[in-house]
Amino acid sequence: MGPPAGTEPGRRKNRRGGAFAGVLLLTLVASGIGGGVGAYIERNGGLTTVELPQAGRTTTDRAPESVAGIAASALPSVVTLHVSGTAESGTGTGFVLDNRGHILTNNHVVAPAGSTGDITVTFSSGETATAELVGKDSGYDLAVVRVRGVSGLKPLPLGNSDNVQVGDPVVAIGAPFDLSNTVTSGIISAKQRPITAGGEKGDGSDISYVDALQTDAPINPGNSGGPLVDTQAHVIGINSAIRAADSGKGPERGGQSGSIGLGFAIPINQGKRVAEELINTGRATHPVIGVTLDMKFTGDGAKVGTKGADDGPAVTKDGPAAKAGIRSGDVITAVQGQRVYSGEELIVKIRAHRPGDRLELRLTRGGEELTITLTLGSSSGT
Repeated sequence: MGPPAGTEPGRRKNRRGGAFAGVLLLTLVASGIGGGVGAYIERNGGLTTVELPQAGRTTTDRAPESVAGIAASALPSVVTLHVSGTAESGTGTGFVLDNRGHILTNNHVVAPAGSTGDITVTFSSGETATAELVGKDSGYDLAVVRVRGVSGLKPLPLGNSDNVQVGDPVVAIGAPFDLSNTVTSGIISAKQRPITAGGEKGDGSDISYVDALQTDAPINPGNSGGPLVDTQAHVIGINSAIRAADSGKGPERGGQSGSIGLGFAIPINQGKRVAEELINTGRATHPVIGVTLDMKFTGDGAKVGTKGADDGPAVTKDGPAAKAGIRSGDVITAVQGQRVYSGEELIVKIRAHRPGDRLELRLTRGGEELTITLTLGSSSGT
């Protein structure tokens, strides 16, 4: 039996309609092309080639003190570190200290490697090398690693952070979110900004205390350990922490929050001393005054506690504070004329100096103000 009546004619009709629609569509497209060509001819007076004006090639040289000039000078000395351990991994930045392959970075950058992890260094040229840990210190949040067998190393010149003034232009170089060779610029926003960062372990052993340089140059996770340089491309600080808008806390060393223009760098004068000690001995020394502070004290100043470690005396026997006449219960309110408002701030101000430095401290005792001078002692860091 054949198909029902009317089936085949219907199919033929649909085919013709489809073909007609196809032709119509092509006609419309062709019509659009034709109209476009006609409009072009009308506008330009004929079928000519359009060539837009453009500036010619010029020299790529930039003034040495410009951001581009500073970046060109400093970038070959800046490296990106990829660190991996058994439980975590991370990315950070560092810079070359000398021709022997020593590189300075943050302790929190290399910390994920632990004692058995891997540290890989990538130079701005793209060359990579395996690095070994030379030494680290959590209290200063600094570490030195070393690469071997790499030729053509270009050490980044160190400046003098004591010469820095608020408002000075600066450039930060690093690998924010693993975007290596990233350059940002800004100014020094403030000096001697007392900050503490870290404390992820919960026992206080990994807290760093820094009398920091503050900058508005954009710094993000991955910039840690990178250089903050001046207009001469000299390092004046090591970018280490940011204040994140959503943290509600103090400066952070890790995390994934972005820059809000509140970045903090370890002054290079402190970084230089610590780096030299790490290279020479594998450890850094911390200046101390020989007291145990009452960290729960809520008044202005840093209060000497009533008991020390293991219920011993709060003022270490024969220590710097004891020799200077400091007693339990004294409240230290200033160091070298700079006010301190908490125990953390006192530690920051002390850490900004070297063992053996003589400091003038102002304190209150029973409502009376006293001024004393002591010589800082020394303890080994971790």
